[in-house]
Amino acid sequence: MDNMENKNENAQEQQNAPVDGEYSFFYGHKPKEEQSSTQDEAVKAEPGTPKAEKKPFWKKPSAMVAGVLVAAMLAGFGGSAIGNAVFGGSNGGTTVYEGKRPTTVINTASIDTSKQMTAAEVYAANVNSTVGITTQVTTNYWGYTTQSAASGSGFIYSSDGYIITNYHVIESASSIKVTLYDGKSYDAQLVGYDESNDVAVLKIDAKDLTPVTIGDSGNLNVGDSVIAIGNPLGELTFSLTSGAVSALDREVTMSNNVTMELIQTDCAINSGNSGGALFNLYGEVIGITNAKYSGSSVSGASIDNIGFAIPINSVRSIVDSIIEKGYVAKPYIGVMVADVSDEAKSYGTPAGAAVASVTEGGPAEKAGLQANDIITAVNGKEISGKSDLSSIIADCAAGDKLTLSVYRQGQTLTVTVTVGEQTTSALANQQQSQQSQQQQTMPDIFGFGG
Repeated sequence: MDNMENKNENAQEQQNAPVDGEYSFFYGHKPKEEQSSTQDEAVKAEPGTPKAEKKPFWKKPSAMVAGVLVAAMLAGFGGSAIGNAVFGGSNGGTTVYEGKRPTTVINTASIDTSKQMTAAEVYAANVNSTVGITTQVTTNYWGYTTQSAASGSGFIYSSDGYIITNYHVIESASSIKVTLYDGKSYDAQLVGYDESNDVAVLKIDAKDLTPVTIGDSGNLNVGDSVIAIGNPLGELTFSLTSGAVSALDREVTMSNNVTMELIQTDCAINSGNSGGALFNLYGEVIGITNAKYSGSSVSGASIDNIGFAIPINSVRSIVDSIIEKGYVAKPYIGVMVADVSDEAKSYGTPAGAAVASVTEGGPAEKAGLQANDIITAVNGKEISGKSDLSSIIADCAAGDKLTLSVYRQGQTLTVTVTVGEQTTSALANQQQSQQSQQQQTMPDIFGFGG
């Protein structure tokens, strides 16, 4: 795999004005087609059948993915907070101040998106929902402070100013500016982000904006036409490129060693497109453009038209959690899993998600799962590996119960796991990242405005 560049787009007609403390975004609906899947963890397994020469059971380190993360950190954002306890008073009592604030509520308004449009119509309907994003990054090297600029794309998620983009577009930024299609610019506040899914939520002080319509990436098929709108190179603003879905659930390891399952497209995705929307021909956002292959292959052949986008279904609940709660909430069962190796299967080991480790105190441990177990089916449906398991867990809510068929030392067991919720602060590492950026001794020569 050659240089992987992270990249940087969106719009639809507005309905239903938001009420106080609430905002609305639009969710398109049309006759359902085939559904896709999402993600989990990785490592390869060796056979359980003894041989003369023993080899390691796991082929490669596993990678943490959205559905089944191994640890949970309780967030400190959102909701009511207990503040400053003041002791004393005339009667020697104790006063505790309890903070209260209006609760952000997400309203959805369904609109008819059953009519297929031309590329020109999709562009006209959505260009006002597409934004350009520019950032300033402060670096300190050899005692000198310098500032560098980076650019990307984004799209309007709600009429009252919530903006979606990639995390890598705003990573370590000391300031963020959002520019609309009509030329108006706003200083943006970073509301929260999920680095592992490369998504960030911004907020600008604006009202009556035109939000995009959110689609269903699970209805995509290879060959479907798609359109990207964004700001390639940070200069060719509000450009349209078009193509088709080349592959679904493509497992891609990014330049920061994070593995994601993405939509592959031959739509031209260039530096500056990152964070922009990928639309279907119904004018719905079905992905967030974030990366491309570039350069040339090992053989020297040039690489063209291999771009990627994050499926909107895999991050929509994360975005809503950041806005509503101030933290990232994901379903999890607390296991690290891997695909069973082909060699292991050749000795009779069943296919499935092999458990590399179990989180102490997590749902899986409480249910009795153990390291080296192989999960072969969930709720009676066979799974082929980690991706199937991850997809199932990602579609669950906290409290849901999963009945797992488990292969353990030649026996098949049934284990029932109650899905938990993993919460992490939506802004946990941003301040540390900024401090690290300001204290580093050499500049980042690669930038991040992909």
